[in-house]
Amino acid sequence: MSTKDTSTIDNDTSKPNVAFIGLGNMGAPMAENLLKAGYTLSVFDLSDAATKRLQQAGASVAQSPKEAVSNAQVVISMLPAGQHVHSVYLGDNGSSGLLAELNKGTLVIDSSTIAAADARTVADAASKLGVEFLDAPVSGGTGGAIAGSLTFIVGGNAEAFARAEPILAVMGKNIFHAGTHGAGQVAKICNNMLLGILMAGTAETINLGVKNGLDPKVLSDIMLQSSGRNWTLEVYNPYPQVMENVPSSNGYQGGFMSKLMQKDLNLAMQTAQDTHVDTPMGAKATELYASHTLENGDKDFSSIMGRHDISLLS
Repeated sequence: MSTKDTSTIDNDTSKPNVAFIGLGNMGAPMAENLLKAGYTLSVFDLSDAATKRLQQAGASVAQSPKEAVSNAQVVISMLPAGQHVHSVYLGDNGSSGLLAELNKGTLVIDSSTIAAADARTVADAASKLGVEFLDAPVSGGTGGAIAGSLTFIVGGNAEAFARAEPILAVMGKNIFHAGTHGAGQVAKICNNMLLGILMAGTAETINLGVKNGLDPKVLSDIMLQSSGRNWTLEVYNPYPQVMENVPSSNGYQGGFMSKLMQKDLNLAMQTAQDTHVDTPMGAKATELYASHTLENGDKDFSSIMGRHDISLLS
């Protein structure tokens, strides 16, 4: 089916109809915040429990992605991986994807974290069909999704970004236009590669101090006031009971799962390989998390602390 050549998308100042695809731990609260802001929402997810939650909040539930987008001027997706984004928008096994179902001028905002090359592939296909596509991965975790304080890192053209910004502002606090298509994904994986390196290094450093008789909180306080200061020490200390209300003090539950950090590190390594960039520290962090996630994938990524002292994970 070819893209519908219509001019049915109105240009008035009312809120556009939004289709939201992917109602997982991040997508569901993001969609709920759109409903709270007065957007008309049609949603789709493979999980009945997820769609019922949104239906109770005021969304209409579609039986397929194509049904969800049938009346939408804006489509937002939050999917697990690049293969799912490709399947939803481009189709597979000879079937057509959502792009072929959308009116020209429809705005697509994909907030999945995927390879930049995958984002560019979908963006190119969308452009040929007259559909605007933005890659807009997020930072901030489930807490940020619930609070509406996510950071959106957006790749795409300036006009599409301007259309998306007021919608993203309902779900996020910090909204960056990183550049052209794929730039959002590159910036996201650069950030998360550094985060993985910082967390692995901070855990290793605290372990060195503890094994040499230092109190982990005292050592953390010293480093916080010294040149080793970093985000993990400021707000996400990996050692149990040094900080309140962080996963390390709750059995490493909640937060950002180690297997998701591993996914993002793998994406960073894929991008580095594709562009012939040397990332030895990123490669080492990827190796450490690959080993760690074999048994601790569902624990928060700060649980990398446990590779130095397995008793911390029990």
